[in-house]
Amino acid sequence: MARIVVDPVTRIEGHLRIEAQVENGKVTDAWSSGTMFRGIELIVRHRDPREAWLWTQRICAVCTMVHALASVRAVENALDIEVPDNARLVRNIISASQYIHDHVVHFYHLHALDWVDVTGALKADPAKTSQLAQSLSEWPKSSTTYFRGVQQRVSRLVASRQLSLFTSGYWGHPAYRLPPEADLMAVAHYLEALEFQREFIRIHAVLGGKNPHLQSFLVGGMSTSLDPNEPQAPLNPERMDFLAQVAQSAKTFVDQVLMPDVLAVAGFYPEWFALGRGPGSYLSYGAFPQGGIRDTSLYFLPRGILLHEDLSRVHPVDPEKIAEYVTHSWYDYREGDQVAKPPAEGETNPRYSGPRPPFAFLNVEEKYSWLKAPRYDDQVMEVGPLARVLVAYAAGMTEMKTAVDGVLAHFKAPPAALFSTLGRIAARALETQLLANHIVGWIGELRNNMQSGKLAIHNGEKWEPATWPASARGYGLFEAPRGSLGHWVEIENQAIKNYQCVVPTTWNAGPRDVHGHRGPYETALLGTPLADPERPLEILRTVHSFDPCLACAVHVLDAQGQVRGRAEART
Repeated sequence: MARIVVDPVTRIEGHLRIEAQVENGKVTDAWSSGTMFRGIELIVRHRDPREAWLWTQRICAVCTMVHALASVRAVENALDIEVPDNARLVRNIISASQYIHDHVVHFYHLHALDWVDVTGALKADPAKTSQLAQSLSEWPKSSTTYFRGVQQRVSRLVASRQLSLFTSGYWGHPAYRLPPEADLMAVAHYLEALEFQREFIRIHAVLGGKNPHLQSFLVGGMSTSLDPNEPQAPLNPERMDFLAQVAQSAKTFVDQVLMPDVLAVAGFYPEWFALGRGPGSYLSYGAFPQGGIRDTSLYFLPRGILLHEDLSRVHPVDPEKIAEYVTHSWYDYREGDQVAKPPAEGETNPRYSGPRPPFAFLNVEEKYSWLKAPRYDDQVMEVGPLARVLVAYAAGMTEMKTAVDGVLAHFKAPPAALFSTLGRIAARALETQLLANHIVGWIGELRNNMQSGKLAIHNGEKWEPATWPASARGYGLFEAPRGSLGHWVEIENQAIKNYQCVVPTTWNAGPRDVHGHRGPYETALLGTPLADPERPLEILRTVHSFDPCLACAVHVLDAQGQVRGRAEART
């Protein structure tokens, strides 16, 4: 029996440490530790709640606008503010483009190299790679000449001993299975995806002024005005044409590159449909309002909970049942660490009690993470694209059911195969394709409103603090690309009294609770085979399938700005 450490886990946002107990070549236990902290929840206290969204975006430089949207929703909920239809549409378009961008970047740049051996591309026959690519889709960049050029670029990198993007991989690992031609194709698309994401995210520049950290959100709506007759207006006919063009290019890339690549790569690793099984219960707040924000029954992606891998029933979501434990987290609650506190009454009292560096292992019997342990009705929940797809599938969403059944038929697999590492990858790709299809429609709705003279985009009825109650509480629930995100705000005398965030990676990467129940990462790693414990590629496959964002998950800072602990980096 041996304990191995992966610290830091790379190709993620933020700092994550995984410790795993290995016996007979398999993981028999695991611990997930967030090893960084920051101070947004404390920074926004005593500020005007209308500006909280600006600060909360700074929780992360990747998951930016998701916090802005959750924040304005929380304040709107507290002050009972509805937003105009155009604001709903602009928010949907911004959100959908964030999903598409994040999911493409995740597959190619954060996760693909767990399955693709870059050095294998050097052994490929470019002509056979061209035949493979053309057999999968009509993507035009599939010629022998094109793939030979990519291979030469990789060869020059290897010869220079400066691998740039491909440094520090486990190249040559026995768990890699792709033939060289598939490796070369995937490396080519990795490079193309860099260009794609740069061009596609220009949607945020039009609708939000910049990316990351968009500037156009407002409590009550958006600041992105519409005017069909004003050439300088943020949204005019010319810019609507540009948005539609970029959205259509995304649909083409997703249909002809992303989806074929996901299906092709997964086909060489069928056993991973049985590995990486999470806790079995799934939470989705629902996403993309089709009407008023409060009518969750009209959300494009439905809200709901699945329990114990049962797809026959979708349970309703009650935000009052959400609470967080700190039993194994470096925080204190005034009532003691054996209780779970709802976010509306949440506390941020950091107290580091872990080992001082240098240290070999965490004291996992006590506190071992800067992440709290969120629970729904005292149950462990997995959140993210897989949760959203499963809830939509179980709810009978026709478009989702058709897409999921098509993938299952492709692999001749039952629905239970989705509860896995590859299930998360497939779900993320299917969601990307679904939203690439529908973002064009939301842009069309916005164009129709503009052309018909329906131009309102901000509701200023309760903008002035003098109209607010003396105290108010609210929450904003939103499905970020990585999963269920909630912001809770308490307003007193026109200022923020308390603010709490429960983010997707806190749900997934959190430690054990008072009952000893593992978090989703810790559960999903059980039974993972390791061909070479010195190079734990298989651990990375499952952890990366969740798309961790530790910058979002840990956001507290000592009030005096003092470092409370340091994490040793082990590679």
